Amino acid sequence: MLQGANASPRGRSARRRAFTLVEVLAALLLMAIIIPVATEGMAVASRAGVTGQRKSTAMRIAESVLNELIVQGEAQQGTASGNRVEGEINYPWTMKSETWSEDAMLHMTVTVTFTVQGSNYDVSASTLIAPASTSTPAL
Repeated sequence: MLQGANASPRGRSARRRAFTLVEVLAALLLMAIIIPVATEGMAVASRAGVTGQRKSTAMRIAESVLNELIVQGEAQQGTASGNRVEGEINYPWTMKSETWSEDAMLHMTVTVTFTVQGSNYDVSASTLIAPASTSTPAL
């Protein structure tokens, strides 16, 4: 009888150390919910990072093209377009100039387009330009 009494607590403690089927299934269910959510979160964060980086590059290109067109005197054209390559990424740009409604100036806008994971984005840089005068002031 003494042995039977001693065997019983050992058997119970051995059973208490193992996971039950319900605990294993609950853990698997939790993992099935958490892993896809975490993966989607990482994809969204990655896309946001790439979009921010390309948007910054596109804005730098827009400002550069805007300045180059002004210096070269091509702001008088109605429209122009081109393409810049940064790394392996193409950044097509378009320029549009029109008379400003408030004053005798030109409103010039350069728009640069880029793609991130199949979605198109664009950024624009604008400025006002005084029309080129035909006479030079006397000094």
